[in-house]
Amino acid sequence: MQELIKLDLVDLAIAVGLMAIAIGLSAWEKLGLELNLALATGRSILQLLVLGYILDFIFALDNAWAILALLAIMLTITAIVARNRISQKIPYVLPLVWGAILISTVLTVLYANFLIIQPDRWYEPQYIIPLAGIVLGNAMNAAAIAGERLVSTINSSHLEIETHLSLGATPEQAVSQYRKDAIRAGLIPGLNQMILIGMVAIPGITTGQLLAAVKPLDAVSYEIVIMFMVVLANLLTTLLVTKGLCRQFFNSAAQLIR
Repeated sequence: MQELIKLDLVDLAIAVGLMAIAIGLSAWEKLGLELNLALATGRSILQLLVLGYILDFIFALDNAWAILALLAIMLTITAIVARNRISQKIPYVLPLVWGAILISTVLTVLYANFLIIQPDRWYEPQYIIPLAGIVLGNAMNAAAIAGERLVSTINSSHLEIETHLSLGATPEQAVSQYRKDAIRAGLIPGLNQMILIGMVAIPGITTGQLLAAVKPLDAVSYEIVIMFMVVLANLLTTLLVTKGLCRQFFNSAAQLIR
């Protein structure tokens, strides 16, 4: 199998032509997306180049504390993004989401690292950074979807919830179905991806490994591990986030807070 063909600045400049064509098509069809496409192009280039230099530095440094610091920054960013999509009015959402994503990521990454991949060192950056990054990104989306769904449903169902409470239901019982629906919603993207993976499109991780001249069977083996990690992390995250959010809607007297 041919080794990875490295791309230089000229190749990347030519690649920008793809976005130039997209901007041109938007202008031709008068879609009004030219500025958004241009800004997205610039941000993508800048952010990925910065990421490349940071990872190059972290890999060269090869220090456990530096790796953990990078992962902590990534975790905080994902928690802030998820919090913003759920609600900025409900108290303690940020620490709730941060803790939920932390627990789910640590458990799944450590499971894969110690029981499946088993590198020479637990903090091997080649494995722990990309694995944690994938889990963090997917857990963020699951938390945001489930959290936003739960918050919007409870806010629009005050009368029904208060009816359940007046009939003797506990707060957990009154919102139980809403919580289950929110968890299911958070898991749908991951489950859909598992159902269609390998049939409709080659997943990103497998594609990257194939470009890096990894044998196809080795590439799909890692994809299997990653998919299972993502689903478990998403489930743990949505369970914890929705559990914490439900408690924010009731006071110590088990009354619904409006």
